Amino acid sequence: MEVSPECVQRGGGPVLVRRRSPAPLGLREMLKARLWWRCACSPQRAWTLVQDLLPATRWLCRYHPREALAGDVMSGLVIGIILVPQAIAYSLLAGLQPIYSLYTSFFANLIYFLMGTSHHVSVGIFSLLCLMVGQVVDRELLLAGFGPAPDSVGPGDNGSRVNASAAAGGPGPQDCGQDCYAIRVTTALTLVAGIYQVLMGILRLGFVSTYLSQPLLDGFAMGASVTILTSQLRHLLGVQIPRHQGPGMVVSTWLSLLRSAGQANLCDVVTSATCLAVLLASKELSDRCRHRLKVPLPTELLVIVAATLVSHFGQLHERFGSSVAGDIPTGFVAPRVPDPELMWHVVLDAVPLALVGSAFSISLAEMFARSHGYSVRANQELLAVGCCNVLPAFFHCYVTSAALSKSLVKTATGCRTQLSSVVSAAVVLLVLLALAPLFRDLQRCVLACIIVVSLRGALRKVRDVPRLWRLSPADALVWVATAATCALVSVEVGLLAGILLSLLSLAGRTQRPRAALLAQIGDSGFYEDAAEFEGLVPEPGVQIFRFAGPLYYANKDFFLRSLYSLTGLDAGHAATRKKERGLEARASEGDPVEGVDLGPVTSTAALVTTAASFHAVVIDCAPMLFLDAAGVATLQDLRRDYGALGITLLLACCSPLVRDTLRRGGFLGEDQGDAADEGQLFHSVHGAVQGARARRRALAATDSAL
Repeated sequence: MEVSPECVQRGGGPVLVRRRSPAPLGLREMLKARLWWRCACSPQRAWTLVQDLLPATRWLCRYHPREALAGDVMSGLVIGIILVPQAIAYSLLAGLQPIYSLYTSFFANLIYFLMGTSHHVSVGIFSLLCLMVGQVVDRELLLAGFGPAPDSVGPGDNGSRVNASAAAGGPGPQDCGQDCYAIRVTTALTLVAGIYQVLMGILRLGFVSTYLSQPLLDGFAMGASVTILTSQLRHLLGVQIPRHQGPGMVVSTWLSLLRSAGQANLCDVVTSATCLAVLLASKELSDRCRHRLKVPLPTELLVIVAATLVSHFGQLHERFGSSVAGDIPTGFVAPRVPDPELMWHVVLDAVPLALVGSAFSISLAEMFARSHGYSVRANQELLAVGCCNVLPAFFHCYVTSAALSKSLVKTATGCRTQLSSVVSAAVVLLVLLALAPLFRDLQRCVLACIIVVSLRGALRKVRDVPRLWRLSPADALVWVATAATCALVSVEVGLLAGILLSLLSLAGRTQRPRAALLAQIGDSGFYEDAAEFEGLVPEPGVQIFRFAGPLYYANKDFFLRSLYSLTGLDAGHAATRKKERGLEARASEGDPVEGVDLGPVTSTAALVTTAASFHAVVIDCAPMLFLDAAGVATLQDLRRDYGALGITLLLACCSPLVRDTLRRGGFLGEDQGDAADEGQLFHSVHGAVQGARARRRALAATDSAL
């Protein structure tokens, strides 16, 4: 290893020896090396690629049935039992038949079992995504000449509506009914969203989801939950009102509900009140006794079974006009390629779906990985969730993502691996093949109750706002603004507003970071904020300035204003006035002034009395994460102005990135061992202060000699 001039011993103190970094490859060589590495093929590399793409092939070889099988089977059974009522209920949000929700749950569990890197996440239908899918479906149905998604999803009921629409000569497709067209729109939307997620995974854009902060996601969940709750009130009351679209959907729905409150179905109201009471009581009991219960109570399934029996034998649909689920077919429908024309219609609608699904899936996977001591790969999670949308789109499924509530249940019931997803898929398959028709007489208000109760967790997050405000007002503002925009305008606009506010908040924090003057802590070599702590000792003649943020084009003016305000000297104006006075003096003496350069002053000139009470400024660069070209130019101008006033500018605690930027920007010399650089950069604030003292003594000694 070569020794740079920085290793020269000075005063017997510790020294640093800079390593000589190898010469960087050129762009052509780097691309050639990466292409060769990517394209190199061997049996071992092919098998590694398969294992990376299908992580199940790696962990299944190390699976220990005695340790993990019982927990996986138990959690898979519980999740499967929970999935069935949720799948049927969430079909209300998406405006589709319940059979398609069951298809989605089945395929998503199998695909994520093969491709997912999280051991505990449950991937399937998610209420927020179902709401967004339902809004797109309603809009496309209206554009095609159909009415909004019908209240009854039975095939027979839909047939009459479709025939009426076709007979009326509407612009909808003549070879496809309303339910058929709705699932075509849904599969096109799902395929496009899945393609986005797969492309993000291939391009290694997993980091993008980290820009959707937790306050943003919580606020989005809160606002969307209010929208979901509002959309289900008509089913709870049994009133017939249109499904409103566009901005202000929540307000329009509430106004319609108030106008139609007198037409509420008494049977649905009583059933809703009873089911809500039972479900909420059981949830509270489960929360309080969760440490004693080895398996969560399957309350949703019990309520659905009981309500179906009461509705069937009490003939609630025929006697009281209560809306029911209708016929649910069994088996699988033949696969179909999504309509390319519809894909172009929904190409923009799929963007928020892909972002929300990716963000929730990656954040949940990382959360469970941290709590259980393993790691996940964000890009592989994007591929897994994307394939959970791309492949099932050909089998009449819709958008899926990870869901927190089911993932928590999965963990609480002893899940060890994704083998539990296979068990859950088997339970859903049993319902698909044999049990689905049994839910024909299930009241829709019961399904709405299940949806409303599932929103408890998201709605309770409003209690976190005061704590979030005390912690970070900017994050609290993002939370409130996102939730309010989602509820009052639309979920898509709310998501966009949340992203913009988060980015503005991030930019604002770097644009106006905290600035302070430092003073010494007693006789130690440490320095802290003199405005925050008492009893600190200021260094005579030296101003120590800390700027707690990067220095770039957006905050360079704030940097200078803060420095000038705290030190009490506007170096730019003072240097300009001094230069003007020097030019006037030369002109009065008859000396030419053309091209005069009053650059760095001599040792004698440095002792000339200035308006400042200090002779050196030390900038603590430890919090300075990076510099850009504007930041380097700012430091260069600052050094020139201070030099004209006889003040020395020193930098302390610069990171390697900041030093390299200063060198490339011309603030430092090209040679890393330049002696001039050694006098400007110091590894500690205390070292810079000592350097300023030594320089002052040297200048005083030189002046005495002169």
